[in-house]
Amino acid sequence: MAHYAQLDENNVVVSVIVVDNKDTADAYGVEKEYIGAAFCERLFGGTWKQTSYNANIRKNYAGIGYSYHSDIDAFVSPKPYPSWTLDANAQWQAPTPCPTDGMYSWNEDNQAWEVVSGT
Repeated sequence: MAHYAQLDENNVVVSVIVVDNKDTADAYGVEKEYIGAAFCERLFGGTWKQTSYNANIRKNYAGIGYSYHSDIDAFVSPKPYPSWTLDANAQWQAPTPCPTDGMYSWNEDNQAWEVVSGT
């Protein structure tokens, strides 16, 4: 089975579906993204990109609300905080690494990790 994400006019994922391998393969049985995308377009219209659970393609599995960035050919989750930046693996990173000695949450106003109460 293959997974395809439907994109809106702003390249935001609005739907993710499962497509049978037979609907993504050429006459020789070789899976081709463009065949699966065309299959989805015929059924539902719109623009479709393949995604994968194990991140073999496009760095992240597409979720509703994620965006597709063509410049890095990746699905990217919504940006959690204005100060965070995207790394080479299409993951959001805080300005400073999160400590590993407890439970923390990011405080955007202070630009710092804070201990979660009760831990």
